Amino acid sequence: MHELPVPPENMPKNLPEDHQKQPPYSMLVHLPYSPDGARVLQVASWTPTSGLRCFTPHTLFPEKYSNFYGATINVTALTYLPYWQESIEGNTTRYSGTDYNQLVAVGQVLNFTFRVLPIRSWIEVTDQVQIRKSFVAPVIYAVMPQELERWDLTFAYDQTAAKFAMATPVIAPSWLSFCYPLSGQVWIGVLACTLTVCFTLVKITGRKTWQTRHGVLSTGSVVTESVGILLGQGLYGRLSTSQSNHIVVGTWLFFSVVVGTAYRTSLIASLTLPRLPPRPETVEELVKVVDRVTIRSFDGSYKKFFLNSESSAYRELGSMIVGGDVMDGLNAALKMKSAHISSPVNLQLIISRNFAKLDGTSPLYIGKEKLLQVSLAWPVPHDAPYTPQIDKCLRIISQAGLYEQWKKETLEAAARERRMKQREEIKLQGQDGAEHSQTNFRSLSIIHMQGPLLLLLAGITLGSVAFVVERLLVSEPHPSPTPGPTRLTID
Repeated sequence: MHELPVPPENMPKNLPEDHQKQPPYSMLVHLPYSPDGARVLQVASWTPTSGLRCFTPHTLFPEKYSNFYGATINVTALTYLPYWQESIEGNTTRYSGTDYNQLVAVGQVLNFTFRVLPIRSWIEVTDQVQIRKSFVAPVIYAVMPQELERWDLTFAYDQTAAKFAMATPVIAPSWLSFCYPLSGQVWIGVLACTLTVCFTLVKITGRKTWQTRHGVLSTGSVVTESVGILLGQGLYGRLSTSQSNHIVVGTWLFFSVVVGTAYRTSLIASLTLPRLPPRPETVEELVKVVDRVTIRSFDGSYKKFFLNSESSAYRELGSMIVGGDVMDGLNAALKMKSAHISSPVNLQLIISRNFAKLDGTSPLYIGKEKLLQVSLAWPVPHDAPYTPQIDKCLRIISQAGLYEQWKKETLEAAARERRMKQREEIKLQGQDGAEHSQTNFRSLSIIHMQGPLLLLLAGITLGSVAFVVERLLVSEPHPSPTPGPTRLTID
């Protein structure tokens, strides 16, 4: 209520007659947005004789921000896929993304348009909100208690989990690749069974009672025959004809068929899909292998949260965090011991667009553990009077499922864009889709076949050494001279 110390002749003409006789007390309302722009409107008056009198059609406490009447408001945002994307086509700047669609929907309901202020960094995005130059920053921000000291947040319309992305470990050549199909316990069991069978057959074949036409076989020949059965090389019929020998050989043949078939089938899968090296999936494993962790510069609240955590792994993670762009962080992860933290949707989209290969693989991967589950909202200035209206719109959009639908459409569009890019790359290489599908086979490299090659090389080396030792230690018998014709000499 304000007293008007003005002469009656200067008072508004729409006042009743008794108000013009005695200066009234008037109620004025400032409307920042109206059909005529910003204005001060008198909505009621009070006099001792008449009391409170309202001027229709106005109300005492009108809602000032339910309609902006086509006004243009300032917002601040930077590209952060798939939520906000800025692209320049000629002299026109175009925006897209889930949060952009949401801002457009809110603007249609509240009847305003927006202008994106020119900024250079994410820190400046929120600084403009803090000094009230920007009405809102329409890009997802984590609802963190530390940030409420600088600005307020709108209704939390979505949730996400912060995850880390880092370089996929490279498959190193392993000479044990041929051992992977069976576990260590199975290999020990097969070795024990082979030694037992070889010992039994040597004892049976070595007895003169059951000698074959080949005579008594040497221990080495019996072992070669037994191992040959295990490797599926068949029988040569040189073992003993004893019935006990037949029983042992029969069970050994059955054992060899089962183990050999299982090994060969598993070996194919092991060679074509080699075992990946262990990679970090949790916070404890991450802090042991990286030297630094990058994060968006405006997500400094994550660093504060991790440093104040009760977990030693999270505190160590917080000490490694430095600010950086998403692309810079992912490129650094490929070159050094580094990782980048962001929302999984953002990481998935960036990796799919910029790092995925033609066969669908990527040199980067996203860890399984959720570092932090957070709600997402928009930063607005402290005590902004239009926040309840924006919250109402965001709540309706979220409950109607529109935000999830926009997110789904954005990811599908990114997938289509990646497929079109792959087709163009295939055409540039002089291949069509059919030829590419036929040549998209994974050939075995030295990484897969190093074990068998080294085993063959070791066998040849040991055989050569044994041959040299035999030549040096075992002297060949000299042939006796052939006697010539006997001559008799008669003196």
